[in-house]
Amino acid sequence: MGLWLLVPEHLRLGTWDLLCGWSGQPADTVAPRLAFQLVHEAALCVTGVRQGRALGQQGFELAHGLPFLATDQAIHDLLDAHTVEQAQELQVALGLIRRARGHFVGKLLASDPHRLKSYSQRHLRLHPLAAQEARPSKCAQTFFALDPDSHQPVCMLTGTSARTVSQATPDLLALAQRILCPQPQPGQKILALADSEHFTLELLDPCRQHEGFDLLVPLPHPPYFKNQFAALPETAFTRQWAGLALAQQPRPRPGDQPPLSQWVQRTGEQAAQYQYKGFVGTAPLAGRECLLTEFPKRWHVEEFFHDHQELGWRRAGTLNLNVRYGQMTLALLAQAALHQLRQRVGEPYRHWQAAHLAKSLLAGLEGDIRVHTDTIVVTFYNAPQAQALRSHYENLSAKLEAEGIQPNIPWLYNFKLDFRFK
Repeated sequence: MGLWLLVPEHLRLGTWDLLCGWSGQPADTVAPRLAFQLVHEAALCVTGVRQGRALGQQGFELAHGLPFLATDQAIHDLLDAHTVEQAQELQVALGLIRRARGHFVGKLLASDPHRLKSYSQRHLRLHPLAAQEARPSKCAQTFFALDPDSHQPVCMLTGTSARTVSQATPDLLALAQRILCPQPQPGQKILALADSEHFTLELLDPCRQHEGFDLLVPLPHPPYFKNQFAALPETAFTRQWAGLALAQQPRPRPGDQPPLSQWVQRTGEQAAQYQYKGFVGTAPLAGRECLLTEFPKRWHVEEFFHDHQELGWRRAGTLNLNVRYGQMTLALLAQAALHQLRQRVGEPYRHWQAAHLAKSLLAGLEGDIRVHTDTIVVTFYNAPQAQALRSHYENLSAKLEAEGIQPNIPWLYNFKLDFRFK
C-alpha cells in the first residue's frame, strides 16, 4: 500500500516520460509498465518477487497500471532488448532532472568501486569482497559517482570483474560531466575524490587534462612512502592546530613529465609518534580546506552503499551487462523517488536505511483502494505520523497543480489520485 506514496513523487520526477523514452515504446503499450514494475521492486528492496508471486495478492501490480505480475521471461526480454548505451542515456536524463530539482550540489564528486557478489556460472576473475570471507569470490563490478554534499548518486557504470578502476573511472567521469557540467567553464573544475585504488599513472595522467574534473587521491601506505615523508624537514610543514601539520610540494615524475601536486598530512605532537598520510592531485589545491574539510566527505560513498545497496546493488545474478545495467539504472529511479519521499515526510524516515523504509512504510501500511469518478482514493488506516502525511497527501490534485504539475497519472490511465488517513 505504501507504494502509492511514491506516485506523486514519480509525477514530480517525470518517471513515466523517462521510462517511455528508455523503452522506446508509446505510452499505451505494456513495456513502460513492465519497467515500472522493476522500479517498484527496487523500492521494496525485494528479490525473487516474480518467482514466489508473493506480492500478486496484495495489489502490488496496481501501482504501475498492470492487472498482472510480469513473469521472469517478460522482464528478461524487456531488459535484453536494450543496450548499455540506452541505460547511460537514461541516467543522463535522470541526472539532469535531479540537478534541476536541486538534488545535487555539484561542487564535489566522490568516486568508488562497489563489487557485488555474483552468482553467474561463467568463469570470472575473483575478488576479495569482504575481510571476513575466507576466499575471493566472483563479483560484478559497479563504479559509482556520488555527490558527497547531498549524499545522492549522480551516475554509475558496470562491467566485468576484470575491468580495473583505471579503465572505468575516465568513462565514469565522462558520464558525470554530462550531468553536472554540460558546459564546463575554464578554471571551474569539480574536485573528484577517490581512494588509494585510484593511485595509478594510467588514471592520473589523463585526468590532468580533463576539462571538467580535478582528481584527488590518497597515496597507499607502503614503507617507501612513509620513509619519504619522514625525511621531509620540519620547515616543510605548516602547523594547522595541535597534532596536525601539512606540507605541500610537487611530486616529481620520471622524464619530462610535469610533476603532480602532493600534500603530506602529519599527525602527532612528538617526533616519535608522528604518523603520515599522503595525497596526490592532478592540480594544486586552492587551500587546506580541500584536504581537511572536503576529502573526509568521501566516506559518504560507503554510507550510501551501506544504506541503499538493498535497492538492487547488493548481488548480481547475471553477467549480461546490458541486462544488469538496465536493472541497476532503474533502481536509480527508485532511489530518486524515495529521496523525494524522504524529504517530504521528514523524520524519522529521512535517515532510515532503504530496507527499513521499505518494510516499515512502503510495505507496512494497511489500507484500501477505491475509484470515485475520475480519482483513485487510497485510504490508510492507523498510519504512523498521520498528521504529517496528511499535510502532504490529502487534496493531492490541488497541491500538484499548485506546483505546476498535471495531476492526471498517465500510467494509471489518466486517473487522479487522492489520499485519506483514518
